[in-house]
Order: sequence, then C-alpha cells, then structure tokens
Amino acid sequence: MWVRVSVLFFCIAATAPASGAPQYGGPHDFDFEFGSWKAHLERIRHPLSGDKAWVTYDGTSVVHPLLHGRENVGELDVAGSAGAIQGLTIRTFDPRKRRWNVYWVSAADGLVTSPMIGGFHNGRGVFLGNDTLNGKPILVRFEFSNVERDRFRFRQAFSGDGGRSWEVNWMATFERTRD
Repeated sequence: MWVRVSVLFFCIAATAPASGAPQYGGPHDFDFEFGSWKAHLERIRHPLSGDKAWVTYDGTSVVHPLLHGRENVGELDVAGSAGAIQGLTIRTFDPRKRRWNVYWVSAADGLVTSPMIGGFHNGRGVFLGNDTLNGKPILVRFEFSNVERDRFRFRQAFSGDGGRSWEVNWMATFERTRD
C-alpha cells in the first residue's frame, strides 16, 4: 500500500518546473495560516459507503507557529447538526526531503494519525498518506487551494481502491478573523 502512495507523491512532485526551483517550497509554506480563522466545513457523514449525505459545521481554527515558524500546530473546533469536531493538526517540515509531515489528533480519541506527506507548489498544497476506515486500509489526500492572505480552501478525499478512484468527503473554507 505504501508504494502506491509514494508513486502518487512523486507523480505530483514531477510537475515542478525544470528551472531548477525546488519541487516544493520550504519550512514557511504554512505561514499564511498563522492566526485565527472562521471555519465552515461540509463532510460526507459516511465516506466510501455509497451514502452521499453531507453535514455542515461552523466554528474556528487557530494556527500557531512553533520553532520560529518551521513547525506549527492548528486547533480546529467546529460544531453542527451532526455534533462537534475538535482536534489538532501538527505539521513538521523535513528539511532534507523538503516536504511536510501532517498529523491529525482528534479530541475524541487522542490518537495521532499516520503522517500525510507532501508540500506546496504554485500555491497548491497536496499531501498523501495511509489510514484506515472501518478497519479497512485507505489512502487519504489533503489539498490546500485558493490560498490568499485572508481565505483559503481545504479538501480531503479517500480512496478505497489503492488510488484508482477518489471520493471527496470533506470540504472547508477558512476566512481570517480580525481579533
């Protein structure tokens, strides 16, 4: 399963320009996200089940730089008709491989996920990793897009077939708040 993720990761990296520029940015790629955000998200209640019912949540996200901004942690706290989602995103940068490792910690169980690995190129961040859903192995893809100073988008997709098909199951928009 990991081999498939590696292949996908390097296919994405291959889109870098041939000008000698790094394939991804660097340890400050997430600086745009430091601060407080109003979060609106929609997610499929039961991903990869055939159920296409979406639920919505609203709340906040606060992202803090660590180690002079080279690492960071984000706090997500949203609620909606399907309940609440609270957790942390921990992001660490590997300077040798010039890529990010993104971990999720849910307040519901306190467990740290396997890392999503990737980076940014031309304003778009793509991160891939392995996980499980209902006891079955899946691939997970995160995408950051439409990154501006005061707003950005985030999407998550799952693949239950080794990356041949993907189901977007989480879409979020973030708008900076003025404290």
